Amino acid sequence: MMSNHCVYLGLGSNLGNREENILRAVKKIHELIGTVECQSALFDTEPWGFSSENRFLNAVVRVNTTLSPRQLLDTTKKIEKSLGRKKKSQTKNGRAVYHDRIIDIDILLYDDITVDEPDLKIPHPLMYERDFVMIPLQELLDRE
Repeated sequence: MMSNHCVYLGLGSNLGNREENILRAVKKIHELIGTVECQSALFDTEPWGFSSENRFLNAVVRVNTTLSPRQLLDTTKKIEKSLGRKKKSQTKNGRAVYHDRIIDIDILLYDDITVDEPDLKIPHPLMYERDFVMIPLQELLDRE
């Protein structure tokens, strides 16, 4: 029997119709990952880690899923690509290089487990440094 897992996903968009991009991502998450139980308010924020004239819209969703962490990562990448994301952030000289993006989906939390693999780290290692993640995440945690 497959068990259900509580996951928190961070969403961000700074290209095109940002609100529509977030809504389309939430719809795809509901279709391909699991039941979207709740969504934070949308937060309009400055880019983090790179310079851009385009501000971000960010949100966090809580999802009930039967997917494993690896399946979840693969599915979020598939959703990003289907919505027009060209490439994920690369690492150069040991530092992440960020770009403008139509949609970004980050796995923040998966139940209370820790995953430490080269391409999958849960909890998200930078989330505590990012107000655009922590404020909407805290909004959802306060509802529990």
